[in-house]
Amino acid sequence: MFASLKLESGSKMEELPVVCEFPDVFPKDVSDVPQEREVEFSIDLIPGTGPI
Repeated sequence: MFASLKLESGSKMEELPVVCEFPDVFPKDVSDVPQEREVEFSIDLIPGTGPI
């Protein structure tokens, strides 16, 4: 979820659509969330399979 959101300094919970839909799940202050971070991503291929 957060990978698709870009936080800017001074962002408020009310300004983030996903966060304001689930206020019990997210902390009151989201300013501590790093704006950019490296994410490891891989696709495991299985021999003998074809495209869907």
